[in-house]
Amino acid sequence: MQSMLWDGQSLSLLNQTKLPAVVEYLKCTDYERIGEAIKKLEVRGAPAIGAAAAFAFVLGARQATKSDRLLFLQDMESVDGFLRSTRPTAVNLFWALDQMMNVIKEQFDLIELPNLLNLLEQKALFIAAEDKRVNHTMAEFGAALFKEPVSILTHCNAGALATVEWGTALGVIRQAFSEGNIKRVFADETRPLLQGARLTAFELQQDHIPVTLITDNMAGWVMKNKMVDAVIVGADRIAANGDTANKIGTYSVALLARMHQIPFYVAAPASTFDFSMATGEQIPIEERGEFEVTHFQGIQSAPYGIAVFNPAFDVTPNQYITGIITEYGVLKPNYQEEIKQLKDKMEENR
Repeated sequence: MQSMLWDGQSLSLLNQTKLPAVVEYLKCTDYERIGEAIKKLEVRGAPAIGAAAAFAFVLGARQATKSDRLLFLQDMESVDGFLRSTRPTAVNLFWALDQMMNVIKEQFDLIELPNLLNLLEQKALFIAAEDKRVNHTMAEFGAALFKEPVSILTHCNAGALATVEWGTALGVIRQAFSEGNIKRVFADETRPLLQGARLTAFELQQDHIPVTLITDNMAGWVMKNKMVDAVIVGADRIAANGDTANKIGTYSVALLARMHQIPFYVAAPASTFDFSMATGEQIPIEERGEFEVTHFQGIQSAPYGIAVFNPAFDVTPNQYITGIITEYGVLKPNYQEEIKQLKDKMEENR
């Protein structure tokens, strides 16, 4: 089951708000619909959001004015701005859009518009293909951390549904399972939108990987009873010092893991690092609507008129992270120096 499918004319997105009860693909023929899907979490997960935005950019270019090159450029700046406004925390969104805008900046004065449109599509296809490759490479590095069968706890969904294919945290788990080193996965339910219950448990069950679903407030007791050997989560943005933003509740899991002396790993592609942000204090945290908290499956479950605080993410300080798994290897403390070296490697590979 793939999170997205590009047919050359439209992008079909697996509607993750309907899973696991209904498998539905949304056929998006314009960039606005993809932007709406990103806002509504119909497509979600930092790498998947980035790839979807790249294809949205292609559709936006096809919708843009072709009769005047300057008007085309203005239209594309508008498309870029709209897509950047959809979700503020996942840096892969901005990374992918930077890649697409760079194609225009580098080629705009050199080639005709039809050829430019073709280059934009090729870039979007490359971003999607690269995500698949990166996830598989990252999975191999992560799986190598486990030399014997272990039980893993994970939070939210960082699997194939959150990427183009395979997954980040779940990619590591898939690889380790194929090597015989996963006994069981504990999937946090992940309030308030239940990505762990609806998506992670669903993915692992489909792959016949032993999975046990728990509510978020059971994680500490599961650790206390020595049922968990390690934690692996994904990330939406990583600062230059290794502070990591991920789905709300991740910070609590990291504190519990430290208390119980359990290694806590983050799995994320290099595109998730934001080198412009010195620490996690600078990471913008998306706040979502009160409906997600006051209602459960569309039914009011809280008092009418109650005040609601609904941050979608939290930030885990680097001192609680045992290692950051990337396609370049596993980064270890001291993260500031390790991430600086990662940046240098990325620049060498451009």
